[in-house]
Amino acid sequence: MKKNAMKRSLSVLMISFMAMTPFQQTAHGKTNLDINADAAILVEADTGKIVYKEHEDQLLGIASMTKMMTEYLVLEAIQEGKIKWDETYKVSDKVYQLANAPGLSNVPLRADEKYTVRELYDAMVIKSGNGAAIALSEVVAGSEGEFVKRMNAKAKELGFENYQFVNSSGLSNYDMLGMFPKGTDVNDENMVSAEDMATLAYYLIHDFPEVLETSGLSSKVFRPGTDEELVMKNTNGLLKEKAYYYKGADGLKTGTTPFAGSTFTGTAERDGVRYISVILDAKDEYGQPSSAERFTQTTELLDYGFNEFETVKYSLNDIEKKKEHTLNVPDGKEQEVVIKIDKPLSIRVNKEDLDKIETSLNLDENKLNKDGSLQAPIEKGEKIGELRIENPNKEEYILDEKRQSYKVDVIAAESVDKASWLVRSARSIQEFIGNLF
Repeated sequence: MKKNAMKRSLSVLMISFMAMTPFQQTAHGKTNLDINADAAILVEADTGKIVYKEHEDQLLGIASMTKMMTEYLVLEAIQEGKIKWDETYKVSDKVYQLANAPGLSNVPLRADEKYTVRELYDAMVIKSGNGAAIALSEVVAGSEGEFVKRMNAKAKELGFENYQFVNSSGLSNYDMLGMFPKGTDVNDENMVSAEDMATLAYYLIHDFPEVLETSGLSSKVFRPGTDEELVMKNTNGLLKEKAYYYKGADGLKTGTTPFAGSTFTGTAERDGVRYISVILDAKDEYGQPSSAERFTQTTELLDYGFNEFETVKYSLNDIEKKKEHTLNVPDGKEQEVVIKIDKPLSIRVNKEDLDKIETSLNLDENKLNKDGSLQAPIEKGEKIGELRIENPNKEEYILDEKRQSYKVDVIAAESVDKASWLVRSARSIQEFIGNLF
């Protein structure tokens, strides 16, 4: 059989579905989204694919969302055995003053008192305690100045492109009572782009999924049964029992300062699908920073992801509906082999684009004879080719190395030995005679 003829015979295995519209339209094209913020982004948490974006690469203030990087470094230090949840920290004078400063978000900490890393972590994540964040920076790095160096080094390591960390809490340096970290300036601010904040959220969730167990708590009692007992209420308005409750929401962090405005990195999971959203400096209809709008706009972003897209699974049955899928093996003892995939190829697709995906079966050229036919011998479990979703349009990801290839291995479900020379010769003679008549 000629190679071109072989390709034609395989055409039955190829079928076209909807190809996604150009990504730029998907990212920017939902005109009824009412996002009034300096920057916004929506990302698939599983793949890192950008679903929606506005000014995502601009360097902007992040306020207490800075604490997400502090969380990452604390959790990393615990994972590496450098610190422990039950180890205690004695409150320094700097932490005491900032943890009790009027007007700053805090869980009050007593002078010279000892608190566990777990207590400080909960206070930072749930109540956005600034003093607790600074205390943890001292636990991990000895000083906040050294910790800031590690924050920026970690940002670089994780692939950030637009960032500046100047303290562990997210406070403006000028609000730190003159005790801003060594190596920074009184006028410095924590600044990160929306895309890089989404990247931080991505790694925080993937590397330390336990972070959601704490960030998802609507409240928790600090030091219950003591005279320091305090109900810490989470600042995330999307959680249960909150004003802007959103089903599936379990993180991550709010931020508010005069410089940054109202910011929020959110995440929610429904039916096994998770999205990450970032809103920087949300504004109301009058153009003023709005705490409520950061939650309202986050809801719009998340609704867009959950409602306008659906999970589509592709398998060999999408190529041809049959009980068993086989390919011809002319030189095998058995002249066909059953093929299969371990699991369907699953992607999120805009509902409007379901009939544009192009799907194909691509055989490995190294498994083919010179005439283009499948070559024996074949081992059970051997890769024969790939089931692919070909998308001619550009997709964007928060990190290039996370870009999806949309392919799954097609393997042999059974072994096929090569037929003997005598059998192959007999088949050739039979084919020749058949062609005569």
